[in-house]
Amino acid sequence: MTSFDLLIKHAKLVNHDAESPTPVDIGIKDGLITEIGIGLDERSAKKVVDSSGRVAYPGAVDSHQHWGIYNPLDLDAASESRASAQGGVTTAISYMRTGQYYLNKGGSYLDFFPEVLDLCKDRAHIDYGFHLAPMTKEHLSEIPVLISLFGVSSFKIFMFYGSHGLHGRSNDQSSFLMTPPDERYDIAHFEFVMRAIEKARQKFGDRADSISLSLHCETAEIMSAYTKIVEEEKKYSGLEAYHHSRPPHSEGLAITIASYLAHETKLPNINLLHLTSQKAVEAALLMKKTFPHIDFRREVTVGHLLADIENSKGVGGKVNPPIRPRSDVEALWSHLKAGEIDWIVSDHACCKEEQKFGVPKEDVFLAKSGFGGAEYLLPGVITEGIKRGLTRPEIARLTSFEPAKRYGLKNKGSLRVGFDADIALVDENVTYKVTAANSESTQEYTPFEGFTLNAKVTDTFVRGNHILENGKIIGTATGKYQFRA
Repeated sequence: MTSFDLLIKHAKLVNHDAESPTPVDIGIKDGLITEIGIGLDERSAKKVVDSSGRVAYPGAVDSHQHWGIYNPLDLDAASESRASAQGGVTTAISYMRTGQYYLNKGGSYLDFFPEVLDLCKDRAHIDYGFHLAPMTKEHLSEIPVLISLFGVSSFKIFMFYGSHGLHGRSNDQSSFLMTPPDERYDIAHFEFVMRAIEKARQKFGDRADSISLSLHCETAEIMSAYTKIVEEEKKYSGLEAYHHSRPPHSEGLAITIASYLAHETKLPNINLLHLTSQKAVEAALLMKKTFPHIDFRREVTVGHLLADIENSKGVGGKVNPPIRPRSDVEALWSHLKAGEIDWIVSDHACCKEEQKFGVPKEDVFLAKSGFGGAEYLLPGVITEGIKRGLTRPEIARLTSFEPAKRYGLKNKGSLRVGFDADIALVDENVTYKVTAANSESTQEYTPFEGFTLNAKVTDTFVRGNHILENGKIIGTATGKYQFRA
């Protein structure tokens, strides 16, 4: 009789609070870690993988992706989950909303969301969940049902959508967002979203801690004014122009507004997404000091930690908020090392070349916003983080433990007995250059092209299922939807 379905031998094990001083064996059965020790009997396992001294990190919990934003959702669920596995990601939480892009539909989430789940079923190679954005008054009334019936515990506000579209100016809300013509997606709506979520938190009692609201913090009026200035002056081009058109103080102002609304509505669980600049983090820290009763969490992306307006050539790196100058990149790393950032994500949004670029291709204002990057999440953070003095446990905390804890993934984020066997084996003794051709994503380019990395995910396991072996996807799609809260 076998004790393990899978036995990983000789792995240097990392968790958010410690790493093993010597290589250990990890025994897995029925998708869970059942034993961790030295010298576990290989004869008791159906399958044995020798880690050969590679480092076993908890599978990354990438809590910021966008499946289906530019490509059909079912296709993204397949291809972009494979790309995620290359980056050591074992669970992705993707943002989803009604309106243009995604399913290009409006209406009730009670009709919309079951279609989302059906399109992803049996397609993903990693586990997955969704954050939902309440766009209408009808959606506010549906929040308790979305929590209880579908296990959706996190919601989102796009603060700039009121008068600024996904890629630029947009005054026609009802067309872009597919909202009723007599409703506005504005600051008042944001307040009512917060009140509705807090009301739901009160209803669900013991599950309240895992119910939160995330915010994309940029200010539409500031961006509209500065976009006009940049376009008229023609002083800047490419990613530098986009940075100036959406200046950092736009983030800071939006964070301030959102934070006061959280205080007003007594909503304590607030996630400030993809902070990109010194000014954005300063504003976030100031709001934490001003409203200490609000549990603010601060997020950064691997893209904003690796790329800047100089080293990312062309306009393929256009994203919201923008890639910033090197001084802001260095500021983000300083705040990471100071323990002032809570987690790191990819903000993965696959946008194929034919969709991404306008004519002329070099015009950043004609390009679409967003790019993939989940395949570089653990490799990028480990490469740059260790170089800058982050410890492996700190990396595990930032890429796995903290997002799992915040978003109600209670069985993920740690390599301990009883937890899901979500594991990334990483070779930290390798040097290679990034090339888009090696990615499983359907995106044909990457703003990280030519970047040098010193860590590579060789093998990825999701609940003990070996989905990436020696850098190649193997097996069928076994990812499961995660019912949170």
